[in-house]
Amino acid sequence: MKVLLVNGSPHKNGCTNRALEEVARSLEAEGIEAELFWIGAKPVGGCVACQACRSTGTCVFNDSVNQARAKLAEADGFVFGAPVHYAHAASSLLGFMDRLFYADGKGGTQSNLRFKPAAAVLSARRAGTTAAFEDINKFFTIAQMPIVSSRYWNNVHGNSAEEVEQDAEGLWTMRQLGRNMAWMLKCIEAGRAAGIALPAQEPGEMTNFVR
Repeated sequence: MKVLLVNGSPHKNGCTNRALEEVARSLEAEGIEAELFWIGAKPVGGCVACQACRSTGTCVFNDSVNQARAKLAEADGFVFGAPVHYAHAASSLLGFMDRLFYADGKGGTQSNLRFKPAAAVLSARRAGTTAAFEDINKFFTIAQMPIVSSRYWNNVHGNSAEEVEQDAEGLWTMRQLGRNMAWMLKCIEAGRAAGIALPAQEPGEMTNFVR
């Protein structure tokens, strides 16, 4: 089993990465493979609703979004991490997730995110983590992804990776998040082995409020 951990910070080895590293170590201690993926330092724009992914299967903007999308099928779980900017998750990660989730849902016959456990991780110097936490979790709920929790909200505090080292409770929370993710993945695998099928999907109908 494998978890893809996405670093949505413009700083490859900053606070967010340090938090994700702690989650990864905990996962690996439980026998789960962990891969860290950095979205890069360049700005990542959001979806422009061109819907090209419906025919091409990939986002029209060929950047880290398509690189990550190629990794979705082999991952069994996901952790998306970001720093807090102006009391919300860093805009590059939100733009990245806008396009990744839309292309995954519209660019193929089968979603590679649906029903796979996911978690959000935030880093901040001081405040804004809970609002940013909500930003990321909303992606999971619309994609039918079980949300993995920890013993506290999944955040660390510090202005550098070295300062995060001083946040003992934050790192404790990251380690527990890794263990909880591993436990959920093993439960899902046991259910699959026992013949429990994924939830049925009905066709449904889109409802517009303006007629």
